[in-house]
Amino acid sequence: MQNSEEIWRLVDAKKQSFVELSDRVWSMPELCYTETRSCAEHVAALEAEGFRVTRNIAGIPTAVVGEAGEGGPVIAILGEYDALPGLSQEAGVAEPRPVEANGNGHGCGHNLLGSASLLAATAVKDYLAAHGIKGRVRYYGCPAEEGGAAKGFMVRAGAFDDVDIAISWHPASFSGVNEPESLANTRIDFTFTGRSSHAAAAPHLGRSALDAVELMNVGVNYMREHMPDGARVHYAILDGGGVAPNVVQSRAKVRYLIRAHDLMELSPLVARVRKIAEGAALMTETSVETRVVSAVSNLLGNAPLEKLMHDNFMRLGPPDFDEKDREVAAKFHATLTKEDILAAHRRHGLKVEPDKVLCDTVVPLNA
Repeated sequence: MQNSEEIWRLVDAKKQSFVELSDRVWSMPELCYTETRSCAEHVAALEAEGFRVTRNIAGIPTAVVGEAGEGGPVIAILGEYDALPGLSQEAGVAEPRPVEANGNGHGCGHNLLGSASLLAATAVKDYLAAHGIKGRVRYYGCPAEEGGAAKGFMVRAGAFDDVDIAISWHPASFSGVNEPESLANTRIDFTFTGRSSHAAAAPHLGRSALDAVELMNVGVNYMREHMPDGARVHYAILDGGGVAPNVVQSRAKVRYLIRAHDLMELSPLVARVRKIAEGAALMTETSVETRVVSAVSNLLGNAPLEKLMHDNFMRLGPPDFDEKDREVAAKFHATLTKEDILAAHRRHGLKVEPDKVLCDTVVPLNA
């Protein structure tokens, strides 16, 4: 860790331009696989810093890799820049104030995630060059983290085959190294097709796709009692079949997000959900088609790397907040319930300090 002080100086020397990059990406929130402008901003930053840029990774237009250095180990630093639907929000305001009604927004902080990861890659690049050290650093611009599983396609295409170590981070309320907990999950669309008819004049001729969706949801809800502990199933109706109640809905679609501890536990749970969908179609004399939107395995930790990262966290220390930071944070803090605050602290094994609105400590490893 003898090089950490110099690395931090290299970060500080260039941080302002990457703060500005984060702000620009915040102002152009784009959903998974459509992050065209956000990706272009990252490409421009990579080129300005002298990285060798490769676009269209795994055939994905918004996936990019920037590489610097020669030979040696390959260090990958992963970034993201996709936003979420329905979370449009004016910056710095502690109340709901969308820039665009029902618009996209960076509620998960991926504008920060990508920009800071790119800054980290830049600092490593500058350090290797300054000391003539063999090695390559790569910034991976990964789209579609929110529901698109782009990294899975990138892995399958061989984008990480020669990588020796991969590092990422995520914005959070607390500073520390996360425990490696992430459930295996998949998103599947179930589209039901029935037969339209006039609901009053000829109801017997109709076969309601919306009824099938509702029956599927009821069936899955009854299944919850018999799922493994820790498994989760969520759904959202994407297409209710129309807005006219006097017309039997001939088409309806529901998206399911199914989570389990690992792939071995996930696969049979998915099979059960599929059977319920088939049963709903049978009961309503409709047909059902499925489309897998995304699927990822559970996260496996790397204990030695996590220990090394934590040790450096302890040397660097937590963010150095000033009074202005605390004043702004207090406005947001006031909008949270006691349950919100307690749950956030419990997640990190910390006790609530009522007068503290910002975490100015490093969370213990595996707290």
